[in-house]
Amino acid sequence: MSTDVQNFVVQRNGRAATAAELAPLAFAGYAHFTALQVRGGQIRGLDLHLERLRNASVELFGRALPDDRVRSYLRTAVESGPADLSLTATAYSPEGEFTRAGRDVEPELLVRTRPPASAPEGPLALETVAYERVLPAVKHVGEVAKTYFLRQAVARGFDDAVFVDRRGRLSEGTIWNLAFWDGESVVWPEAAVLGGSTMGIVRRQLARAGVPQRVQEITAADLPALAGAVVMNSWTPGVPVHRIDAVPLPAAPTFLELLHRAYQEEPLTSP
Repeated sequence: MSTDVQNFVVQRNGRAATAAELAPLAFAGYAHFTALQVRGGQIRGLDLHLERLRNASVELFGRALPDDRVRSYLRTAVESGPADLSLTATAYSPEGEFTRAGRDVEPELLVRTRPPASAPEGPLALETVAYERVLPAVKHVGEVAKTYFLRQAVARGFDDAVFVDRRGRLSEGTIWNLAFWDGESVVWPEAAVLGGSTMGIVRRQLARAGVPQRVQEITAADLPALAGAVVMNSWTPGVPVHRIDAVPLPAAPTFLELLHRAYQEEPLTSP
């Protein structure tokens, strides 16, 4: 199904999706997805996206599509559109939700392409919200809380929200991973979070470059001692954060450059 003259598509299992096929999915909420940016027909961290889809499918459906089949569906969508685009791949069970379907039903894959996306320049002001995602390791659909807390934060003069768990630890943003800087090391929050694909790319490239990293519990009380903070997602490896609640955070151009350089070191591959 072509959505405009640039041939952005919506495909089910590698073929154009029909309205009849999409109608039941519009009212369903038991699925998971990965989102990525395609540049020049290629993808950074493709292995991480395949791993995400595979692991989440096993968790939700008891089985997963073979990686080579997923790659073929992604390839078909990428080759049908312009060289640069955004892509979302959503895995779901054809049995729908509120059913007892298990391992005997193979998941299906819905792929949608759109114009390429870019992140806000920042710096951002974030409002902390007490919230813990259900199945935090799965990038599942139906995340009403994320949009709700984003809009509530914006109404109160912030740019977005950041979640704090029951132990007072900062975990992640609405659609972002968090990363901090202590002046020498990259600090990743220790909490139950969705490990983002961009986060995975940055972590392994920093490790290859010998940049110090650690995982540490971060609470509001720890913020004044930190030398910088960013958020990251499939749009970007880093948008600076200058304030969390009323606590200012210093600009950290060296930190930001380090993350962007690490991301650029990740090779682009074809699906």
